[in-house]
Amino acid sequence: MLRIGTHMSIAGGIAKAAEATVAMGADTMQIFSRNPRGSGFKVYGEEEIRRFWEIRDSHGFAPILAHAPYTMNLASEKEEVYTFACSTLKEDVARMDSLGIDLFVFHPGSHTGIGIEKGIDNIVRGLNAGLTGQEKIRVLLETMSGKGTEIGSRFEELKAILEGVTHKERMGICLDTCHVFSAGYDIRKNLEKVLEEFDRILGLDLLRAVHLNDSKMPFAARKDRHEVTGEGEIGWEALRRVICHPSLRDLPFYLETPLDDAGHKEEIAKIRKKLQEEGDL
Repeated sequence: MLRIGTHMSIAGGIAKAAEATVAMGADTMQIFSRNPRGSGFKVYGEEEIRRFWEIRDSHGFAPILAHAPYTMNLASEKEEVYTFACSTLKEDVARMDSLGIDLFVFHPGSHTGIGIEKGIDNIVRGLNAGLTGQEKIRVLLETMSGKGTEIGSRFEELKAILEGVTHKERMGICLDTCHVFSAGYDIRKNLEKVLEEFDRILGLDLLRAVHLNDSKMPFAARKDRHEVTGEGEIGWEALRRVICHPSLRDLPFYLETPLDDAGHKEEIAKIRKKLQEEGDL
């Protein structure tokens, strides 16, 4: 059964985000763990948390995903940037864990000139300082498009990070369809080959979530530009194969497409209708 949601604003609180998710006809949601472009975050009261849990339990939400802020760069060599990244990781993992959020995803980071190896070393140090191993939440590395000095566009880079992490049991991977396509993994023409390579290098058991995004940019462009599902360079047929693949179909899917809540409601309904018409639901 398809379990799908989209990125939701928490400007009105986490309970209102859950209410909006239900109204959208979705079965899960993704939220930011704090201001995506800054450092601020909300502290929720007991009533807010109680209402959030009531909604997610009564509607049987699939795993909820919290996304780290874009300002968190664990690969950085700049002291102030790295210190902020390490403290943000530690704080947000703990806060999201206390809320009962299931998954926490972050962009591994950009090395900004120090090189991939040193950048990975920094990421590993940050993860080892931030994770206690006692968390219930699972921390996911996101597959990246490879723009600039981004780390994580190759499966081997993600593997190098995971190999250095002490609490590997708390880690996993979030596959972003736009990002892997833009990074040069051709899920449009050869999804099976890409998944075989993922399994060989990382192991499919590490996959815990999928960002279901089409791409505005052509294959291997190494640019991160999301498009509405079926309206980009990947196309509906390829994305349908992702949704229906035996190794992926039981994972939660999260849309990060350029639409508002009303648009995402239509997009989710359209996806479900197409799958039903093609006998995939």
